[in-house]
Amino acid sequence: MDKSDNRIQPIEQITQAHWQLLLDADPSKKIINSYLARSFKFELVCGKDLLGVILLLATHPRTVEIVNIAVDEKYRNHGLGEDLINFACDWAKKHDYKTIEIGTGSTSFAQLYLYQKCGFRVVNIDSNFFVDNYSKPIIENKLVLKDMIRLKKKLP
Repeated sequence: MDKSDNRIQPIEQITQAHWQLLLDADPSKKIINSYLARSFKFELVCGKDLLGVILLLATHPRTVEIVNIAVDEKYRNHGLGEDLINFACDWAKKHDYKTIEIGTGSTSFAQLYLYQKCGFRVVNIDSNFFVDNYSKPIIENKLVLKDMIRLKKKLP
């Protein structure tokens, strides 16, 4: 895949295509709505094609969290998730954030690999996060998702 025409830009308006990606990363529209308006929203596009999204939320002074990140299924495994994370880290540094955080499911093996590859370190586990906050069980990699793994990266 030639990534030279890809660009990451602010999302001007959330479309149905954005919603599909957001819900792919987080199946709860209610939870997405709880952070959507307060988030810095970006899309990864190539021409008119939407390839991915990333939402950042200031959570503490000098800390920003990636609250949603998704790449369209047909464009996965081409380094686009890593591109979005690197963009988020660069954006955070430019806006004087010192720490970037992310949370993911304990059964999200590919995501855990990607985040650690990008320099994030596990700092906490929110036990039963998905059991307590989602109305239906989430099955991922043939396992019931229960816990959230919290990761953090210090920015230079």
